[in-house]
Amino acid sequence: MDMRSEKCDTIMEIRSGGDDTIELYNASARGCTTTLNLLIHKDSHILNKVSLSSFSETPLHVSALLGHFDFTRALLDLKPEWAAKLDSQKRCPLHLASAEGHIKIIQSLLNENNDTCIVQDQDGRIPLHYAAMRGQIEVMRELISAGPKSTKVMVNKVETVMHLCVKYNQLDALKLLVDSLSNEDSLINSQDHDGGNTILHLAVMLKQTEMVEYLLSVPKVKEGSDIQNRIGLTALEVLEHCSKDFKSFNIQKMLMNASVERAKNQNILSPTAMSSHPKSTTPARSSKKRLDKLLSYLGFHVDMIDETRGALMVVATVITSITFQSGVGGPPDLYSNFAAYIFFTSNTISFTASVSVIFLLISGFPLKNKVCMGILSFSMGITLIFLVAAYVSASPFKEGVGIPIGLSVLFVVAGAILLIYVIRLFMWLARTRCIRKFISTCGMR
Repeated sequence: MDMRSEKCDTIMEIRSGGDDTIELYNASARGCTTTLNLLIHKDSHILNKVSLSSFSETPLHVSALLGHFDFTRALLDLKPEWAAKLDSQKRCPLHLASAEGHIKIIQSLLNENNDTCIVQDQDGRIPLHYAAMRGQIEVMRELISAGPKSTKVMVNKVETVMHLCVKYNQLDALKLLVDSLSNEDSLINSQDHDGGNTILHLAVMLKQTEMVEYLLSVPKVKEGSDIQNRIGLTALEVLEHCSKDFKSFNIQKMLMNASVERAKNQNILSPTAMSSHPKSTTPARSSKKRLDKLLSYLGFHVDMIDETRGALMVVATVITSITFQSGVGGPPDLYSNFAAYIFFTSNTISFTASVSVIFLLISGFPLKNKVCMGILSFSMGITLIFLVAAYVSASPFKEGVGIPIGLSVLFVVAGAILLIYVIRLFMWLARTRCIRKFISTCGMR
């Protein structure tokens, strides 16, 4: 600010009978040291009277936030204790200067009081957290150098500064922290206390492609890529429960290339259940492992929807052709007995169901979810069952022998298929409920 501007501000602000405290805050907002000196000359105790005012922050907070170095330096010379003064949100001037990236002011504040670099505000954040959230790299270097312990301070004992870097997509800030913590394996792969997520989990959930690519290039992160979060999911499994798009495809490819594995224990528990579940005995663990293996085999796979859609179209088309030919050209000697009734009833149901499936597949109805595809698959199962029933009724078995045996086998197979569908339905409902609860309580809120 030039001399002419300072004089103009002084003329505007220093008025006889005015509120000198308000003039002081105006001067701190403008960074006018001339006004500051005049106010002090007018009232040597004006800085002491700030604590009696209704303002929640000191003039040092204002000048540090707005980056007025000369004004900040002048205040620190007169009131060095203001460097540790907290506003209504428990933030000291260093919090504000760190968020804005005023490096010279930060150096001056640290010279006055180095302990402020680990002061937490009402949200549990220290100055390093704000610098990381805003990608202030030089500020982060200065703060880490002044207080190395600040890298270990967690936000409300929930997440680390590296989690903040991922949340706010600050890749360069994360690189600086990883380099600074090269000897801190446990901190790099630390899990937050909300959902038990590592920074790799979080980057995958937020679909940050560059972040995931960088993290997989860090040996310590790659070694811990099989870490499970609170509900038993690795980073790869977290991706499988996210919406599918081009980013998720690229991230999945990165994870597979990096040999990231799924959890050996596929059973998903809620956070409460996991924390309260007692340690089981060895036989119980063995039985549970076999059960988990069976449930994993019966579960949906990632690419099942697209594969099933194409298979359903082919099968439905073939069955429609077969049942149509059988319906219009059935043997005439079958029209007068019970077998004929079974044949044409089963054939008609099979034909109608397969045509309905084809109609839904080509109508543009939104089928890209497991519920719709499960319903269509179940419909095709019913179609096949009645197709077999039509075959059994039309086959030249002996009276009273062939049909009962064939139908018995048919109902056994149909019952087994129905049981599998019921198990998979309950698995899907339980998994979906756990995932939604997990997302609502962890970093994706």
